[in-house]
Amino acid sequence: MENRTYTADAEPGDHVTVAGWVHEIRDLGGIAFLILRDKTGKIQIKFEKEEMDDDLVEAGLDASRESVVSVTGTVDEEPRAPTGVEVTPDGFEVIAPADPELPLDPSGKVDAELPTRLDNRTLDLRKPDVKAVFEIRAEVLRAVREQFRDDGCTEINTPKIVATGTEGGTELFPISYFGEEAFMNQSPQLFKQLMAGSGLEKVFEIGPIFRAEEHNTPRHLNEATSIDFEGAFHDHTEAMDVVEGIVKAAYEAVAENCQEQLELLDLEDEFEAPSGDFPRLTYEEALDRINATGELDEMLVYGDDLSTEAERVLGEEVGEHYFIVDWPSEIKPFYIKDYDDDAETSTGFDLMHPRMELVSGGQREHRYEELVAGFEQQGLDPDEFEYYTKMFKYGMPPHAGWGLGGERLVMTMLGLDNIREAVLFPRDRQRLSP
Repeated sequence: MENRTYTADAEPGDHVTVAGWVHEIRDLGGIAFLILRDKTGKIQIKFEKEEMDDDLVEAGLDASRESVVSVTGTVDEEPRAPTGVEVTPDGFEVIAPADPELPLDPSGKVDAELPTRLDNRTLDLRKPDVKAVFEIRAEVLRAVREQFRDDGCTEINTPKIVATGTEGGTELFPISYFGEEAFMNQSPQLFKQLMAGSGLEKVFEIGPIFRAEEHNTPRHLNEATSIDFEGAFHDHTEAMDVVEGIVKAAYEAVAENCQEQLELLDLEDEFEAPSGDFPRLTYEEALDRINATGELDEMLVYGDDLSTEAERVLGEEVGEHYFIVDWPSEIKPFYIKDYDDDAETSTGFDLMHPRMELVSGGQREHRYEELVAGFEQQGLDPDEFEYYTKMFKYGMPPHAGWGLGGERLVMTMLGLDNIREAVLFPRDRQRLSP
């Protein structure tokens, strides 16, 4: 809109045109106030009924909440107004009227259940605290990209429609691709490894992944955002250094650039960027610490994966971000390299927040014969992955990497109860629309 002024920029003495949504109307008899809201905040519009044109007053006071309006007028100082200024209008236009019966209250005075919010996401994001989550999410992704670039990485984009799954035929969404069966990709894993073997060497990707898991929990999605890294001539410890730097950079950027949003979420006093090195516990140390609490119904034994309850118990014990390293080989995927001197232990690692797993990674198996043997051990046909395996015949360097759940990072950072609160339009077992 030409010559539009954002509400935060309106100064006393200015003649402005502001545009946005009708937040509320207060009619006090001889005088009435309309609160207009835009992306920068709110501003008070004053209607003095006896001194203003009747049509102008009627247009302003008849506008329903959440209607889109444009107001032209003079800005005056008014200490009693919400932002210390108010506009006395000489022009008022309803650009797009809103149905008086709203499915939820964008003012936040009346709470709505999460399903109702997700069904009406456009209205939901008109609430400042909800909008704040996504402004913080955007800052996280900006900071992550900047940190990757500082680390000398190149951003890539890999296919999301593939002929075979990253880890076989389970948990895949099949689609029809010109008469052939194809799948939505579970991960950029195999493609980013190929790029580590290219001239790019160090790469990252931020993009969607698709997993046809039956989970219906507050921490799982069927379409998620994965933040991925792969680095040539890296081992698993160096890959852990990279992801630790990424997570710290995300927190530091939010702490520095999102104070207003943190205040809206009541986090300004408790939000703190992690400092110091993240502890690195071996898998066996993790089992011992969990078992020592006595909180699980059954003791964990070597070879067990960690349940949600086990993760919770250990997270409460550690109390900060931490790594679990030296996992049993049988638990980790075929492309994770085992230690040269211990074929039963993998170089795989997980980065944990006290609430849940954030990252899975490790050094990759770069030797052709060992890689093919890994496929066969996991019941996969190497021929179906020839596009991937054949490149390991042509000089594949040692490399390592990881995948970080973008929504889980935001969810744990902000203490959200449900991962769907960190996604604009979540996809889960019950939700395919909007």
